[in-house]
Amino acid sequence: MSKEANLFVCSKCDAQFPKWSGRCSECGAWGTLAKLDEVGLDLSDSKKSRPTAKPGQTIDLAKINLDQNQPRLKTGVEEIDRVFGNGLVVGSLILLGGEPGIGKSTLVAQIADALSKQAAVLYVSGEESGAQIKLRLERLNCDLSKIKFLSETNVETIIATARQLKSILVIIDSIQTVYLSELAAEAGSVTQIRGAAVSFLELAKEDGPAVILTGHITKDGAIAGPKTLEHIVDTVLYLETDPSENYRFLRATKNRFGSTNELGIFEMTAAGLTPVANPTSIFLADSQDNAPGSVISAVTEGTRPFLVEVQALVSKTVFGYPVRRASGFDLNRLQVLTAVLGKRSKINLSTSDVILNIVGGLKIADPGLDLAVALAIASSLNNKAVSPKTLVLGEVGLGGEVRPVARLEDKLKEATKLNFERAIIPANAKISGAKNLEIIKVKNLEEALGKI
Repeated sequence: MSKEANLFVCSKCDAQFPKWSGRCSECGAWGTLAKLDEVGLDLSDSKKSRPTAKPGQTIDLAKINLDQNQPRLKTGVEEIDRVFGNGLVVGSLILLGGEPGIGKSTLVAQIADALSKQAAVLYVSGEESGAQIKLRLERLNCDLSKIKFLSETNVETIIATARQLKSILVIIDSIQTVYLSELAAEAGSVTQIRGAAVSFLELAKEDGPAVILTGHITKDGAIAGPKTLEHIVDTVLYLETDPSENYRFLRATKNRFGSTNELGIFEMTAAGLTPVANPTSIFLADSQDNAPGSVISAVTEGTRPFLVEVQALVSKTVFGYPVRRASGFDLNRLQVLTAVLGKRSKINLSTSDVILNIVGGLKIADPGLDLAVALAIASSLNNKAVSPKTLVLGEVGLGGEVRPVARLEDKLKEATKLNFERAIIPANAKISGAKNLEIIKVKNLEEALGKI
């Protein structure tokens, strides 16, 4: 007669073990292991008959009439609505992540104030009291008449309150502080976070309110808790910043109802997050004329092109191995470009440190910046400035060739608005025309270096 096998599960991280231990070897928590049948599943009788269930009712998809004008909740703030996809979708579950103190609570408070003009909004916080929330809302000049506050961490109570108020928006600040009473795990554990997210998803789909969950992030920059949380929600937003700047960048890494390429830019002020209508004014506001190592280029985030300043500093290395550093630009890409410069041109960087910076704290992965980065490095090395009225666009290949970039004409139009005089672009780029802008086409990196 075979001995019955036991299975022990950690209530904090859901790791499974064949025998009990005082400490979970996966997450390091003490006293969290329990038998699987003690945490909700009874495996003692494997011969139990399967539960009978009635078949579900199928739906003929061809007969469903879709409403093309799906209602969206617009905040009236263009930067916020753009990232959400022209407003929040009714019945959607949204996850907002960011570092502590970056402005997540400020952002959701401004969204609550904007939508409270349409219907009641429920603000739930397990971290702050009602007096603390009121102080923030008054500082942001919010209308408190239709914003209801609930200081609660029990998920069942929160959902019941939201259904009673028939709220148009429910804000949970934060998902790590709430818990389901039916789960034998502490708040903030993997089990609780997943269970709470599923419960709020049911609330959003059945009753229709948009639900915003704020979440802390780990040291790696990911949202704390299970990665499956991002698969449960409809939209995942991140609020980012540069520690030395007062600007905040809101971007979507997942959006079932809109694009993930849009970027919202805000300035942190005493009155909250103020949208920046012209992003170019941020990245070029303090640019120095005729400064060696500074080159102006253009990127596109979503539907909006704007200009950025690329700064490079090349100095003689004091160690045996040259240093490569990059802020806002991919370090691996920088190493590739320095190798191409050394191989395809007469520039020798084997004994020089190269430090690159994208002004404004923006993190960019656009290959169209390659040529601007290469020319900025050459400008700093030779101590010769590139004209601040020159726009540089192009992707650089391993052979030193300059390749076309996406949405070139939109970027040239943006440069024309700011009175740029000329643009260096790939030779095989096709453009219909650029008024008041001298176009210089280059085939390879060496030819581009000769033009400046």
